[in-house]
Amino acid sequence: METHGQVVDRLRSAFRSGVTVPEQFRRAQLTRLMSMLKDNEQQIVNALHKDLAKPKFEAVLSEIDIVINELHHAIANFKSWMQPEYVSKNLATKLDECFVKREPLGVVLIIGAWNYPLQLLILPMVGAIAAGNCVVIKPSEVSAATDSLIAELIPKYLSQDCFAVVSGGAEDTKALLQNRFDHIFYTGSQTVARSILQAASVHLTPVTLELGGKCPCFIYGGVNIRAAARRLAWAKFFNAGQSCVAPDYVLCLPATRDALLPALREALEEFYGKEPQTCPDLSRIVSPRHWRRLMELLKKSSGKVVVGGESNEEDKYIAPTVVVDMSEDDALMEEEIFGPILPILTIESLEKGIDFINRKEKPLALYVFSDESSVVNTVLEKTSSGGFCSNDGIVHMTLPGLPFGGVGASGWGSYHGRWGFETFSHRRACMLRGWALERLNGLRYPPYSDDKLGWLRWTTSPKSSCSLM
Repeated sequence: METHGQVVDRLRSAFRSGVTVPEQFRRAQLTRLMSMLKDNEQQIVNALHKDLAKPKFEAVLSEIDIVINELHHAIANFKSWMQPEYVSKNLATKLDECFVKREPLGVVLIIGAWNYPLQLLILPMVGAIAAGNCVVIKPSEVSAATDSLIAELIPKYLSQDCFAVVSGGAEDTKALLQNRFDHIFYTGSQTVARSILQAASVHLTPVTLELGGKCPCFIYGGVNIRAAARRLAWAKFFNAGQSCVAPDYVLCLPATRDALLPALREALEEFYGKEPQTCPDLSRIVSPRHWRRLMELLKKSSGKVVVGGESNEEDKYIAPTVVVDMSEDDALMEEEIFGPILPILTIESLEKGIDFINRKEKPLALYVFSDESSVVNTVLEKTSSGGFCSNDGIVHMTLPGLPFGGVGASGWGSYHGRWGFETFSHRRACMLRGWALERLNGLRYPPYSDDKLGWLRWTTSPKSSCSLM
């Protein structure tokens, strides 16, 4: 049994050999990763159901197909991403070759999360492999069945010299972080992120943090209330609300709330039936500890439960729940809920709603439901968030062409598509120069003079680059 240090050293030796750099190696590993997902789809679905009672539909959509689509995108494009990026030049560099070269960082660590235990581990791995790195992945021990399956499958499909899985609990993660990595990519809570940053600071290791926060859904102006309720309910209660981009709370006018509540009741009954606990399409809370945290939040809240509220600890079940009539400082508004509980707060105007959002930490996602483009654009321009989507929820993160990541307290850095490739690449500034134009270069040598300075300023100015066109 290798120690964590031996695993990292083995991968570092492989990286230094240059084996991960050629395009052919990267393509082969990405292709094998796709085969792993396709060959073992049913095993993956079974593991996710064991961990979260995740229905097959949600498992395939949010864990398997999203990664397969990412793989298709990377395989089709990473060769072009690898190419040198040539930059504009001035007269002083006219004969030089000036470009940006993307280089792999080395041995990187990816720490996954329990709520999407496959997607949040393998999807960033796609970018790391495409960029030419060796990768250590650390699955979440909370989703134990998926953790065990990943540890079994990765060595069967990917190069064991270049890729490794390290399983275990919090102490194992802490021990793993004592090793030097060239980049650490973490998805999870802000509390653990602080520990990750402290460990990374010892080695001055750069870090990408994919966190979360309280993602608002602001409903304002004219809106198709039935469609809004269906889209809101789907985005909120997908995976039992255990999504970092799920709408955390709703802001709307009192009249909109009064119209929304019956539409939500209708949508939830349509989705999950009159007895949601018996519905196979509703996931469960991941653990008794997480179930108790959610029930404690609901207990502390001064709000009124108007939909749902039923629960069963043994089954780790909480019904899709809607709460109204609470204040801004209510227990449900103190932290990210991360469960199937939806508070609805009322505001008096568009400006007050924007001010409410801006008083909070910048969220990972911000949703605006409105028929009026002026409302959507006003919120877009006057707020800040990791991602933004109008008239729907969650779906913006499924497109590989859009970066996915937070801002401020909701995260640092981004990935998906080329953005993942860039996260795991070093952009090396390169200038290839020969021995020509030594007379021109002589302008910079002593003895200095005002005449030399004048000529040198002209040859290095943007105007001289324009004159080359």
